[in-house]
Amino acid sequence: MAATAQEIERKYEAGPAVTLPGLSGVQGVAQETDLPSEDLSAEYYDTDDLRLIRAGVTLRRRRGGHDAGWHLKLPAGADTRQEIRLPLGRAGRRVPAELARLVRGWTRGAALGPVAQIGTIRQRRALLDGSGASLAEVAIDEVSAQSMGETTTLSAWREIEVELTGGDPDLLKAIDKRLRGAGLSPAGHSAKLARALAGRLPETPAPAPLAPGSAARQVVLAYAADQVARMQATHPRVRRDERESVHDMRVATRRLRSTLKTFAAVLAGPDAGPDPGPDPEALRAELKWLADVLGEARDTEVLEAALHGRLAALPAELLLGPVQARVTSHFASREASARGSVLEALDSARYLSLLDALTALVAGTPEGQHTAPDDPAASPAPGGAGCPSAAKALPPAVRKAYRRLRRRARRAAATPAGEARDTALHEIRKAAKEVRYAAECTAAVLGKDAAKLAKRAKKLQSVLGDQHDAVVARATTRDIAVHAHLAGENTFSLGIVHEACDRDARSLAARGEARADRMLAGGVPAWLR
Repeated sequence: MAATAQEIERKYEAGPAVTLPGLSGVQGVAQETDLPSEDLSAEYYDTDDLRLIRAGVTLRRRRGGHDAGWHLKLPAGADTRQEIRLPLGRAGRRVPAELARLVRGWTRGAALGPVAQIGTIRQRRALLDGSGASLAEVAIDEVSAQSMGETTTLSAWREIEVELTGGDPDLLKAIDKRLRGAGLSPAGHSAKLARALAGRLPETPAPAPLAPGSAARQVVLAYAADQVARMQATHPRVRRDERESVHDMRVATRRLRSTLKTFAAVLAGPDAGPDPGPDPEALRAELKWLADVLGEARDTEVLEAALHGRLAALPAELLLGPVQARVTSHFASREASARGSVLEALDSARYLSLLDALTALVAGTPEGQHTAPDDPAASPAPGGAGCPSAAKALPPAVRKAYRRLRRRARRAAATPAGEARDTALHEIRKAAKEVRYAAECTAAVLGKDAAKLAKRAKKLQSVLGDQHDAVVARATTRDIAVHAHLAGENTFSLGIVHEACDRDARSLAARGEARADRMLAGGVPAWLR
C-alpha cells in the first residue's frame, strides 16, 4: 500500500563559494542541528518524449537515505507537491503497476523507462523550535547527473533545498528572505530531473496574453488545453479515490464537451488549416461517455451524503427503525458498481484513445500560448490573413448559447408544475452551464461582460442543480421507503425526509425561475442581444 506525504519546499542555486547562513531566530527557529549525511542514488523514469516531466511530474527509484523506495511526485500548488511512496520491493527496475496506473493520464499508455540517473551527496540540517520540534530541514546537495537515451549528457551542480517538516508557509517565506539576503538565488528548476534533462527540454516562454485580436480558434484551444490538463491532473486522484476527485474530472470533461459544442464553427473555421485534427463531434460523444461514467459515481456519492445529512439533522426521537442502515445498504452495491465502472473506464483503451485525441486537438494551440502539458511538439495553429479574430467570431457563439437558455426558460415558465416542470428546469440548468463555460472561455478576450455573464450563469446553474438534487432525492427516498416497508420496517423517518425533499424541490424551483428571470431581464451586453 502506497504512503502519501505532502512536500513543501524551495530550491536555491549554490555555487562552490556559497555558504549557508545561520537561520536561528528566523520565524520561531530556536536552534539548528546537523543530521546524518546521506548518499543518494536515484533512477528517474519517464516516456521517451518526457511526458511526465513536461507536466511537472517525476517518478524515481531511490536507493540510500532515510526514504529509499519508489517516489511519485505530483504538482499540488506553489512550492507544494504530493509524494506517493512505495517500498523498493522485488520488482527491480520495473515501475510498480500501482504507480504506472496513477500516471496513465499523462503517459497515455506509452512505455515508462529510465531517462536519467542522479546521485546526491546530501548534508542535512534540522531547524527546531524552542521545544525541540522540527520545523524545517535544510539540505546542501552535491549533485551529479547522467541523462539516458540516444545521447548521454553528464552534468553536476550544487543546490540548497529547504523543506518544511512542521513549520508553516510563513517560515518558508522568512527563510527565503534570509537566503536571498545572503546572496542565494532561486533554482531555475523545481526538480533535479528537469535540470538533468535541460538539453532535451525546450525553453517554454511565458504565455503571451490573449487579446480581442487573437485568432478565435487560438482562444478556444487555449481554454480546451487547460481542461485537458485538469483531466490529466485529476487522474491519479480519481484512482486513489480522493475526495472531490471524480467531481473535478467530471467538470473538466463537461467543460470540454460544452466547448466543442458551442465553438464547433470556430474550430472548423478557416484557421483550422488543411488538417483540423480530431473530429469535434466524435470527441463530444466520447467525452459524454466518460462524463456519464463519472456522473454515476458522483451522483451516487452526493445523493447518499445528502440523505444521511437529512437523517442526521432529525431529532433522535424521530429516527424510528434501522433507517440509517437502510440508506447505507441501498447505496452500498451502487457505489461499488459505480466505482468499478470508473476504474474500468480509466483502464480502457477507449479512455487512452480519448486522451490521445484531445492532446492532438489542443496541440494546435499556437506556440507561446497554453499547450497540452505533456505535448512535446505543439505546433502553431494555422492562422494569418483571413482568420477571424476572437472579438469577431466568439460573441456569436456565446450569443447562440444564451438564446438557447432564454428559449428554455420561456418554455419552462409555460409548463405546468409537476414532473414536466422539473424536467424543463433541468434543461435550463444544462443551458446555463453551456453559457457559463462559453463565457469562461471568452472572458480573457471579451472582458468583464463575459466574466459577469459566467458568474450569473453559475449562480443559476447552482440553484437549479440543488433543485434537481432535491427532486432525485425525493424519488430515491420513496424507493428506499417502499423496500423498507416490504421488509416490515418503520418508514416514518423516511416519510419526513421525503416531505423535506419535496418542500426543497418546490422552493428551489421558484428560486431558480426567479433567478432566470433576473438574468434574462436586462443588463445584457450589446453583443448578446
